[in-house]
Amino acid sequence: MSEERSIPQTMGQQFGRRSWAEPWKIKMVEPIRQLPRPERERAMAEAGYNTFLLRSADVYIDLLTDSGTGAMSDRQWAGLMMGDEAYAGSRNFYRLVETIQAYYGYKYIVPTHQGRGAEHLISQALIQQGDFIPGNMYFTTTRLHQELAGGTFVDVIIDEAHDPTDLHPFKGNIDLEKLQALIDRVGPERIPYISVAGTVNMAGGQPISMANIKAVKALADRYGIRVYLDATRMMENAFFIQEREPGYEDKSIADILKEFCSYTDGAWMSAKKDNLVNIGGWLATNEEAVFERTRNMVVVYEGLHTYGGMAGRDMEALAIGITEAVQDDYVRARVGQVRYLGELLTDWGIPIVQPIGGHAIFLDAKRFYPHIPQDEFPAQTLAADIYIDSGVRGMERGIVSAGRNPETGEHRRPKLELVRLTIPRRVYTQAHMDVVAESIKAVWDKRHDARGLKMVYEPKYLRFFQARFERL
Repeated sequence: MSEERSIPQTMGQQFGRRSWAEPWKIKMVEPIRQLPRPERERAMAEAGYNTFLLRSADVYIDLLTDSGTGAMSDRQWAGLMMGDEAYAGSRNFYRLVETIQAYYGYKYIVPTHQGRGAEHLISQALIQQGDFIPGNMYFTTTRLHQELAGGTFVDVIIDEAHDPTDLHPFKGNIDLEKLQALIDRVGPERIPYISVAGTVNMAGGQPISMANIKAVKALADRYGIRVYLDATRMMENAFFIQEREPGYEDKSIADILKEFCSYTDGAWMSAKKDNLVNIGGWLATNEEAVFERTRNMVVVYEGLHTYGGMAGRDMEALAIGITEAVQDDYVRARVGQVRYLGELLTDWGIPIVQPIGGHAIFLDAKRFYPHIPQDEFPAQTLAADIYIDSGVRGMERGIVSAGRNPETGEHRRPKLELVRLTIPRRVYTQAHMDVVAESIKAVWDKRHDARGLKMVYEPKYLRFFQARFERL
């Protein structure tokens, strides 16, 4: 672990006795209300104990996701009025391309309607039947697109990532021995690219170090294998590198981001996260042949290659969002709010994934509800119980999200059985975090009374979005 610095103390300790505040002020508000408990119980039952199926009007504090749920700035709203809605060659497209090239460093850009559109394009362009795609833990939509293209995802993340109590500062790192073993077993010609994610979502928002991505790129280059990046939450990953990795403490988030991307051959992006917009995405590559292939495919699946499913105004807001998202004070405050909630829960002894990640708090449902077996969906149960207690909406990240093995039809059984409480960007205050923490504490205090669920409806793909359950 010589490459890493120790994890810092709490935000309060880090800043001494001086408080910190968000680097923005509120200009517009959206009213929210908490339904009475009987109405929350009814809403949860009608939703089949799946928080994805709740109506947003019935939610008090919405921590389901940080995807498209952030607040845009006054400059972004002003940018919407600069939308050039020409079908072809919108000036906003060229502004977006120049911005991505400036901050991420890639040569060629293909816009998409959101991140999974980019995942689809790169999977269809590069994966052939029987290929293997190694990566640092799966993500639901990414793996599905890889499977639909004929590939098999192989997890090569370090073992520490599967232990919610391990304090490794870079649990998103790729295990080079696992990667080498896969190359030796299937051959480099069967590996179209290595799928690398920043601040690995399913591991609890855990980062990958600069030293690790350098080593991964060096190994990949030895065999002529591409490295492609899920850049969705790379601003947070850059923050952790700045904070924990020697030699980067005096470098800006923008500089760290660009260096990290330089060790990859391309990236896909859900702009609804780091790029601070409500819709949009993009695919980037340094390979002209891949660019030509995907630029042609986007016309079939998304829209013309100069809008890719986005309006001109959305591309303008996206370009502005990128420039705002790399600001150090913004990223520090964004991660700081997540830590604030995590530290409240840790102080009460509530089991969460450690170290605290960049975009969410992940409750460890196995330790929260040890009496509920995984086949009775403890994380799904916990997410439902939190909503019933307070109207706070989180989401399951365990056996339901993992889905079934497409060959055997059996449940995949991940070691991590988690509830994700995802903090939208620039939306909630610390007081909202206090309410969330107190609700979780109330559920924790009654944890021994909890009963699991049975699944009564299961869709074929990505079942966590639409599955329905009943209380046992």
